Amino acid sequence: MKIHVLFAVTLLVASGHALSETFEVGQQNKEFTAKALDIKVGDTVKFTNNDPFFHNVFSLSDAAMFDLGSYPKGESKEVKFEQAGEVQVECAIHPNMQMTITVK
Repeated sequence: MKIHVLFAVTLLVASGHALSETFEVGQQNKEFTAKALDIKVGDTVKFTNNDPFFHNVFSLSDAAMFDLGSYPKGESKEVKFEQAGEVQVECAIHPNMQMTITVK
């Protein structure tokens, strides 16, 4: 009986990872390539700098607080979203760069 329970839990965990997705949001012309994005809990967003200067992507939102630091053209950084809610994303270098990620 214990083996069946362990097997079922293992399948649930494995299937949860298989269902998560990675989304890419670029940074180009001092803007995010998406103003809004809807994702699921467990999904990852990859932020790619396509501009010839540095960006610093961050969020102070309760659902996801992060600061990816400054990084140059061609580099990407990822954030995995573990909690549902609305996440306001900005660039510390270019205050006009803003987007909203809704995690469901």
